[in-house]
Amino acid sequence: MPRLTVFLFTAALAAAGCGGTDAGAKGASPSESSVNVTTIAAVEQPIKRFIRVSGTLNAQEDAEVAAEVAGRVIATPVERGSRVGVNTELIRIAAAEGEAQAAEARANAAQIEARLGVSAGEPFVAERVAEVANARATLQLSRTELERAQRLHQQQLLSQSEFDQKKAQSESAERQYDVARNGALQQYQSLLAARARVTVAQKALADTTVRAPFAGVVGERFVSVGDYVTRGTKVASVMRVDPLRVELTVPEQYVSAVATGSAVTFEVDAYPGETFTGQVRFVSPSVTADTRALTIEAIVPNAAGRLKPGFFATAQIEQAKMVAGVLVPATAVRTVSGTARVFVLAGDRVEERIVTTGQAIGERVEITSGLKAGEQVVSTGVERLVDGVRVVAR
Repeated sequence: MPRLTVFLFTAALAAAGCGGTDAGAKGASPSESSVNVTTIAAVEQPIKRFIRVSGTLNAQEDAEVAAEVAGRVIATPVERGSRVGVNTELIRIAAAEGEAQAAEARANAAQIEARLGVSAGEPFVAERVAEVANARATLQLSRTELERAQRLHQQQLLSQSEFDQKKAQSESAERQYDVARNGALQQYQSLLAARARVTVAQKALADTTVRAPFAGVVGERFVSVGDYVTRGTKVASVMRVDPLRVELTVPEQYVSAVATGSAVTFEVDAYPGETFTGQVRFVSPSVTADTRALTIEAIVPNAAGRLKPGFFATAQIEQAKMVAGVLVPATAVRTVSGTARVFVLAGDRVEERIVTTGQAIGERVEITSGLKAGEQVVSTGVERLVDGVRVVAR
């Protein structure tokens, strides 16, 4: 009988255990929870396209200034890096010889002016010259006497020989007048030449001071006090650094998208995270044969002088035409291991989509593939979501 008792007790325990398991399974099926999310529709709108290129900043103008006259350098008031304005003195050359030559030229011109009786700025009239005026008076007198002699000769009151004498005197007076007038004209041409020599001498005197051709920065000074320079000797280099030029190379496939006036934004390593702007001024008329690329230049304001010639620039060029694109808030995109994802509302659940992103435009980002305009995407809290989770959209 003991064996039978043990068997029945074991069976009872087994039955009790099975009943307890079923009750526990039924109690472990809780209702599925939902996640509250905010959604927004993907919108399609025209956006500005940009071409990413690189290039170098160059000075707007870069001149190597040379001496125009020979002489000894007596002053160098600028150094490398000095900011100069237009006509600022760069070097000064001894001017004693130039001053003497200018004084001599002015004296020669003044001598001829006195001989002709003219002053600087007055028009030249040959009849005002003394020699010409005397010859003209003599000519008028001889013509009057000839007319009187002719009347007397016709009345047979004057012999033929006397009439011929008066006629010869009149002709001689006319030739003397012509000679005097031509002489005055020649002297006036000599005066013009003397005045030209004055101008040349004064320019040579002014050229003893070498000046900056434009406002900018002195890049290098090549001479020192005591050096002897000749005409054409380079004395300093001056660079115009406001504005600057940024020279960029555009791949051939983007040639049609670049035009004069397009906006350019760029960054330089010297100022991380800071953006500078410019405008395309020049587009090369041809593509280089070796690189199959187009060279363009943009003008960049640089009033503060922070940008320097030679900086390497990473730029974006605004394309001439706007193209429609699908935009979503940047917060709607979740990037994991380099793969971008968005969560699209599908009924009361979300669907995970792998997408390709394009340009960032303010607080929004372009989706180039994987999403259509009008679809509702979760805009915040995407890090809490997984594919297929139930959501409550607001």
